[in-house]
Amino acid sequence: MSDYRILTDSTTDLSPELIREMDVDVIPLYFTVDGKTYENDPAGKELSFSAFYDKLRAGSQSSTTQITPERFREIVEPFLKQGTDVLYLAFSSGLSGTYNASRLMFEELAEQYPERKVVTVDTLAASMGEGLMVYLAAQQKKQGKSLEEVAKWVEDNRLKLAHWFTVDDLNHLKRGGRVSGAAAFFGTMLNIKPVLHVDDEGHLIPMEKVRGRRQSLDALVDHMAKTGLDNAHQTVFISHGDCQADVDYVADQIRSRFGTTDIHTNYIGPVIGTHSGPGTVALFFLAENRG
Repeated sequence: MSDYRILTDSTTDLSPELIREMDVDVIPLYFTVDGKTYENDPAGKELSFSAFYDKLRAGSQSSTTQITPERFREIVEPFLKQGTDVLYLAFSSGLSGTYNASRLMFEELAEQYPERKVVTVDTLAASMGEGLMVYLAAQQKKQGKSLEEVAKWVEDNRLKLAHWFTVDDLNHLKRGGRVSGAAAFFGTMLNIKPVLHVDDEGHLIPMEKVRGRRQSLDALVDHMAKTGLDNAHQTVFISHGDCQADVDYVADQIRSRFGTTDIHTNYIGPVIGTHSGPGTVALFFLAENRG
């Protein structure tokens, strides 16, 4: 079996420690804030995650850039030249054009290097949901599964990876077109907090509304209670928009309600955070379905 590398992108919101443990390569996307463009590095080297969210709270506007086909060639071709196959697990095609950019370039590379395998899979996932899918795929690789077997495992299991989010500021969803201006205004006035998920097509969809921050955090855990698979023994990821205390609350609820011990938390990076804003909390777990 030929050696292969698993590649993914920085929208996985994985910590540098987990990336090293998993032995995967992460391709950064880029974001621009206050007229300056930064690399969305997993360690936040160019702009720390807390500083990014401070800028958003102060009123700065941020925009994002997907990975281009040319950038994929720069990253992937050296692996192929040295005889290493590549499996790329991509950010949801329902939220970004990154997957399609990889597909176009990988078709060219497959023709140029016919002796090599270069495969891209749409995870239909985002943030640490994408990260959890990559984490589980890396475990499959460590068990000796081939590139084709891991790719098929991801395709077979990606719709079992549940994503549940809540946001603290509806205005960021308004700017992204997820809620109307009127809904954002009245929701803010009434302290309404939306609960959203990523659907089977990889789109971010509002699912319900609750009143109050604590109730919205509890709603995330309630969804895990309804659909989670073997909650006590699975790996759970939680990401956040610079609100560590709220993440700690959700993690404590999961431990007390289900006995789960394998819980990983991290910041939502600037590329996702541009659209979700400060105060976002997102819970990811394996489930019967995405809900």
